Amino acid sequence: MTHTVLNQSAPRVEVDEYSSHTALVEAVAALAPQADTDELSRIGRLVGSESFQRDAAVAHRITPQLSTHDRWGNRVDDVEFHPGYHRIIDDALTAGAHSHAWAHPGAGANVERAARFILFGQIEPGHACPVSMTHSAAAALKDTPHAEFWLPRLLETSYDPRLIDAHDKRAVTFGMAMTEKQGGSDVRANTTRAVPASGGSDTEATGAEPTGTSATRTPLGFGGVTDGHHLLTGHKWFCSAPQSDAFLVLAQREEGVSCFLVPRILPGGERNPFRIQRLKDKLGNRSNASSEIELEDTHGWLVGEPGRGVRTIIEMVNRTRLDCILGSAAGMRQGVAEAVWHAQHRSAFGARLIDQPLMRSVLADLQLEVEAAVWTAMHLARAHDDESEDDADFRRIATAVAKYWICKRGPEHAYESLECLGGNGYTEDFPLAMRYREQPVMAVWEGSGNVIVLDVLRAMAKDPASAKAFLAYLESGRGRIGAYDSAFERLAAELTEAEQVMATGEAGAMARLQASGRVLVERMALLLQAAVLLDHAPADVAESFVLARISDDRGREYGALPDGVAVDLLVGRAVGESE
Repeated sequence: MTHTVLNQSAPRVEVDEYSSHTALVEAVAALAPQADTDELSRIGRLVGSESFQRDAAVAHRITPQLSTHDRWGNRVDDVEFHPGYHRIIDDALTAGAHSHAWAHPGAGANVERAARFILFGQIEPGHACPVSMTHSAAAALKDTPHAEFWLPRLLETSYDPRLIDAHDKRAVTFGMAMTEKQGGSDVRANTTRAVPASGGSDTEATGAEPTGTSATRTPLGFGGVTDGHHLLTGHKWFCSAPQSDAFLVLAQREEGVSCFLVPRILPGGERNPFRIQRLKDKLGNRSNASSEIELEDTHGWLVGEPGRGVRTIIEMVNRTRLDCILGSAAGMRQGVAEAVWHAQHRSAFGARLIDQPLMRSVLADLQLEVEAAVWTAMHLARAHDDESEDDADFRRIATAVAKYWICKRGPEHAYESLECLGGNGYTEDFPLAMRYREQPVMAVWEGSGNVIVLDVLRAMAKDPASAKAFLAYLESGRGRIGAYDSAFERLAAELTEAEQVMATGEAGAMARLQASGRVLVERMALLLQAAVLLDHAPADVAESFVLARISDDRGREYGALPDGVAVDLLVGRAVGESE
């Protein structure tokens, strides 16, 4: 009798993670009404199944293993994954989590793709890294000579993990390698060099047939591309998903940092020199392989113009930044879903946890963070559907602002969700310990906090239209809640002052602006989230967010809510109820 299990929640399995995610369902209905909701529900049931969750758990327990050589001493640089990981990424790619927006362009396409990405990332986040990079690589390749060969394979809704000649594959995945140990986010400090395979100088035309032992093996690129063939030599400190078929890599030419397409396997089947030195022993994101690599006369083909590699790859970076926001929002949904499930099935002090006022305040506040993150992420995804100049200006700065704030909110949200489960949450038997380790990578990846703040300030200085578009959207939320209006007026004055400082360029004023940059971007982010909720979400949700995050009565910790927040509504939405 001492081992009878009482007062424990049942496993949270065999649920539809889409239909129970009220904010996501409503965001899709509002921003992508043509979306295939039957497919989204199919994905929701898939990721909510016991078998999918089992694969997700084992992929983090049995992590990728690197073999640099085979048993005969040949260099192979192979990364082995548990079969569960392969099943997960196969499911995600088959569902178009990487390709839907490119393959089905039009109104709501990026929103629907974002919903698919969120659903898979909610349960297993590590595979989302190669899925995201494969999705975003299309932005850098689509208007280049490489598009004809690579894009059909990149957009294919299937998965082929074999490391073979891409000519023999229907589907490929992409990675990227930018940072180096001496530079990090300062990619212009990169030391990797690229020289024309012809042996000429950097400034000579690169269309001639290569000569020399290593170069003559591949006189043509994939798809018959003849121009831009280079040999790269150097290192990369972080190369995520090194098992990918091809990478976008930054390296120096005489003109400056340039972008190159580097395949793992060359046309004809020979391995490109791409030496994986080690896999990173990371705090989280353990199902995904991240590595250090060395390149030595490694074949690569120029993408974009010489010396403009950062500009070439920036659209890829912007889209992976959006995916960081989507990933953080997905993690927040996992946190609150597990917390509210536990509270529904656990009793203490004579009542279920979910019926106790203090717990309800915590759950409501956690859900409020989910609402703000999901609606903002989906609004940004919709801004990628419209190619108008206004949307381009808005998303240029709004993506960076949201990336800074939402990704930083992720770890604290994961911790508070974990605490709702008590001691169970702190064990590896439950998924929130994994999520607590996972959330920080979203803030670090594609620009940590300071880098993002500097990007926002730089965008305001170099592209005033983006700041004006951002402020114009915030202004659309005025006239409904006094606290919002006051916060908007203050921020508008601060942005005007910041623009004046940047226009003069006075060193002392610039230093003070930069030192307080996080304060400015935080205010921009909170007003952005509030404006999005006022624009799209149920009124009580939007008004609760303004009260809890912007008003003078706002609290610091989750659950420290001022009067007027719609606690019962928010708890119901966390459970999966809609209005």
